Parts: sequence; structure tokens; C-alpha cells
Amino acid sequence: MSKAQIVGWAHSPFGKSPLENTEQLMASVVAPALEHSGIGAADIDGIFVGVMNNGFSKQDFQAALVAMGDERLTYTPAVRFENACATGSAALYSAMDFIEAGRGRIALVVGAEKMTALPTAEVGDILLSACYRAEEGDIPGGFAGQFGRIAQAYFQRYGDCSEELAMIAAKNHENGVSNPYAHMRKDFGFDFCNTVSDKNPYVAAPLRRTDCSLISDGAAALVLADEETAATLSRAIGFRGRKHVNDVLALSRRDPLAFEGARRAWAGALELAGASLDDLSFVETHDCFTIAELIEYEAMGLARPGEGRHMVREGLTAKSGRLPVNPSGGLKAKGHPIGATGVSMHVMAAMQLSGEAGEMQVKTSGLGGVFNMGGTAVANYVSIMERVR
Repeated sequence: MSKAQIVGWAHSPFGKSPLENTEQLMASVVAPALEHSGIGAADIDGIFVGVMNNGFSKQDFQAALVAMGDERLTYTPAVRFENACATGSAALYSAMDFIEAGRGRIALVVGAEKMTALPTAEVGDILLSACYRAEEGDIPGGFAGQFGRIAQAYFQRYGDCSEELAMIAAKNHENGVSNPYAHMRKDFGFDFCNTVSDKNPYVAAPLRRTDCSLISDGAAALVLADEETAATLSRAIGFRGRKHVNDVLALSRRDPLAFEGARRAWAGALELAGASLDDLSFVETHDCFTIAELIEYEAMGLARPGEGRHMVREGLTAKSGRLPVNPSGGLKAKGHPIGATGVSMHVMAAMQLSGEAGEMQVKTSGLGGVFNMGGTAVANYVSIMERVR
């Protein structure tokens, strides 16, 4: 079986985009990704699109919009995926399966979302579709309220971690300054992130504004090829191991602080890779809220339950630490356009591994990790990636 490898990519700026819709956002990254890979549009065997939508736009049938932006792709098979905040990774993994099953040699993956055109309250209601509405749909504050409750429960079980959440926010905003694609390129510092104020109010206590990722527009694209094709191109990023694990949707039916699906995904991907966390040079993890990053330290095995706070307090996850986490600034600073996020995270990892990360670059020994989740750790994707050429 020929493994799928990343051979090129492109990334739009995240934030409030002047581009009007996902059609335009996807068009802005498709041609640059093809150019970066050295692949012609005529050689693409399949297009895999990640857009959540669910009310962000009345225009759906998003897979067909790629060819609207690039007529060279008119007759190329295209399909759209949705898996909440892991929509982009769902599209990526399906493209990899397509290649590794021998259905095609080259695939284009595009993730996008246009979120800022709607009022914040409407955005919050759309995002609640990533929870179990029958039990969780009336939580005040929407998805922030969901994670606010998780933070409250975590504090009750393990003690107040407000300072550590502020440290995570400050770390990621500091890293985001170096990311040319980031929605928020400003170093707020720990004191601002740790202080409730008019500019940093509670959104869903104990979560402050600086604990919550941003409502963003954006797109990212990856070009994948089989090993034989990748060997003829200028770069190739491979997957030493990858794992997708689901957990039950309703929080009432599991321990919401365990992130058990994430733990199993990390363990499975590392086993497939024949690696441990000590072998990784960096991790891009899904910090939709700072409490999520804190719990993810524990789910990945970096700390025991309740002890994730020590990782950020001791500087282990800083850019200069033993295992830099979110050197891109993460969702916290980079932004979180839902369908683009999973693709973006893999682009960031590929940039690091290829030495093309510019000011974001960390010292790398050749392995990096990506964790992207849909919902409250319901759909969990872990990739262990390496540079092949």
C-alpha cells in the first residue's frame, strides 16, 4: 500500500475577511496550494472539502464550489465532509484513505468557513449543534458555556487553575505574533489575560474572553500524493501514525474531564508511529478554549489527571520548552474558522517539519503531533507527522 504524503499547501489569513463566502475563500488557497506542490490541476484525482456551514450560509453543496472558483477542476470528483470542529481533519483523513486504497494518486483537501457575517448570538447557536442539543442546547453562553461548565468542574475536582489558563492564553498569543496568518497578532501578556476587566470580561465564568478562541473566516488547503508521486516532487511530509477515535456525544454519559476519546487517539497514533511524546518536537493542539488545552496535556499523556497545570507553569509547553505546544498561536490566537481548522493545523505542522515556518519555527528532530477535535472531545484526530523529503 502506498502511503499518502503532503506535498504542498496554502493558507489564507484568518480573521474578518473581505472575501464574501466560502467559494471565494476556497478559491484563494486552491491555486497557491497547487503551485506550492508543483502539481497541475489536471492531475488532481479527487477533491475533499471540509465546511461545517450548518447555517453560516444558505449556499450549501460546498464541494461543488471549489470548481466554481477554479474551472480547471470542473470534472474532478469532489465531496464535502462535516465533523464539527474536526471537519477539516475528516476531509484530510478521507483523502488519505482515498489514496491509500488505490482510488487515486493525488488529492486536494480544502477547508473553509465564513463565520463573521452573522451576529455573535447566531454564531453561538450554530456552534451549539456540535453538542447534544437535547440535553445541552440551553446552556447559557453557547459552546463557551459548555466549556465554562467543564472548567468549573475541573476547578472543583482539582483546584482553581485560573492563573494557569491565563498562562496558556498568554503563551499562545505570544506565539501568534510570529504567525503571519493569525487572526490576533498581539502579545497580551499574563497580567492582562489573568485579570477580569472591561476589555477581558467573563464570557462563561471562569472563562474570560482571553480564554476563548476567536470567531474567524479563513481557508487552508493541502495537496496529497502517493509515495511514488511524492518522490518526484520537492517536498514530502508523511504520517508515521494517525488515529481517529470517537466518544459519546452527550456529556451526561461520560466523564467530561477525562477526554477519553482524545487519550485513546493519542495512544493509538503514538503506538502506530512507534514513538512516544519524548520523540516529538512540537504539538499543534485544539485550544478552542484554554481549559481544553489544559485537559489535552493530560489526555496526551504529558501529565497525570489534575496535573496539567504544571506543564505550562514550568514552561514545558512554551516555544522554548521541552515540548512546544501551539507554536502557531493555536486556535486561541490564529483563529478558529471551523471547517478550515483541521486543515490549518496540519499545514502548520507541515511548515514546521519542512523548515518553512519562518518566525514560528521551532527546533525539530523530525516528528510533530497534531490533535484536532470535534465537539467536546467527541471526534478526536491525532496525527504523528514527519518529513520524508
